[in-house]
Amino acid sequence: MSLAIIFGTNLRHHRKLKGMTQSALADQVSLSTEMISKIERGVASPSFANIEKLSEVLEIPEVALFGGGLFFAAGGDRSQLLSKIQSKISRLSNEQLVRVDKILAAFIG
Repeated sequence: MSLAIIFGTNLRHHRKLKGMTQSALADQVSLSTEMISKIERGVASPSFANIEKLSEVLEIPEVALFGGGLFFAAGGDRSQLLSKIQSKISRLSNEQLVRVDKILAAFIG
């Protein structure tokens, strides 16, 4: 998984945790909503100055946007699958996350 995708996924995750829309975040960091959308999809990458603004507004360290503190297994199919799952889960609403948690608890036991 590319760094742009990881960054975008983490940006989306932290933005949603703060209860912010893309538009609200864009306004606070002086970027367009379209640019925030592109960054979250991994289509565009922010400048270092904008990374600092994003982390300040979201009240997180910059490294959190790059996946710092997350565990990634070393290479292979399992690692790629876990990364895909993490990316998909990060896009869910709180209500959807609750449902996924219940499904996993029933499936895994």
